[in-house]
Amino acid sequence: MELSKDSKIYVAGHKGMVGSACWRLLKLKGYTNLVGYTSSQLDLKNEEIVSDFFKSEKPTVVILAAAKVGGILANRDYQYEFLLENLQIQNNIISSAFKSNCMKLVFLGSSCIYPKFAKQPLKEEYLLTGSLEKTNEAYSLAKITGVKLIESLRKQYGVNYISLMPTNLYGPNDNYNIHSSHVLPALISKFHNAKQNNISDVTLWGSGRPLREFLHVDDLAEAILFVIENDLEDSIYNVGSGRELTIYELALIIQKIVGHKGRIIFDRTKPDGTPRKLLDSSRIIKKGWKSKINLEAGIQTLYKELDYSKI
Repeated sequence: MELSKDSKIYVAGHKGMVGSACWRLLKLKGYTNLVGYTSSQLDLKNEEIVSDFFKSEKPTVVILAAAKVGGILANRDYQYEFLLENLQIQNNIISSAFKSNCMKLVFLGSSCIYPKFAKQPLKEEYLLTGSLEKTNEAYSLAKITGVKLIESLRKQYGVNYISLMPTNLYGPNDNYNIHSSHVLPALISKFHNAKQNNISDVTLWGSGRPLREFLHVDDLAEAILFVIENDLEDSIYNVGSGRELTIYELALIIQKIVGHKGRIIFDRTKPDGTPRKLLDSSRIIKKGWKSKINLEAGIQTLYKELDYSKI
């Protein structure tokens, strides 16, 4: 079956940051048969409900962007929920998609699947070559299981399913709750609130030394569309910008964009997480995709268009 503009595409998690970026791009590119349900409409943790959905809808393509996600604090405090719920969501969707003869499926993982002290930049073949970062081990294990499910299905049954491992993401529809968000939106929240309340000092977790890579979610959506529209031979591809900077350098960029004046203090009693996490994205770049959005410009646009009531 060939993919066409009216092929039915199910975007699991279409209201989230990644899913909504995919939805916008697919609409822009002329895809007309998009399917999306909220968690209250379709409980992806319920195997029977998900199975019935796939039997009824029979999507041609699935973008599996639904997941329980959070930053270092949420990952540390809710390990059971992060492991169980992500396993339930992805197992139900992947299994039901396969049983309903779905033509293509894109599974979204995370760069945190790689060992904490793996050689940098991180290549796809480094998976399972060392121990994971403890603060997000539960989430990582769930995502690794999804990657292996996709790999196994490809090997055993020849399906055109692919796993994408994006680096740290940012963009519209992100989570700005400082107790559950990732580092970039958390920094925006902290500096914005400090500016609004005339607070001179902003305290951040850790040392500020860990290196991180960031990718605008619209760039990831382009990578997902690229995978959907092309047949690729590998089961897993890293998706990153190729640029890394320290948390301190990121904080300075965000502080300047927000317009906060004051000191940045690092609380070294709090964990740093993985010391460095740069993806080697050469595998997908060689196939024809690459990121386009500059980090400073991306954050500038994001902050300018942000609904500050959500911070």
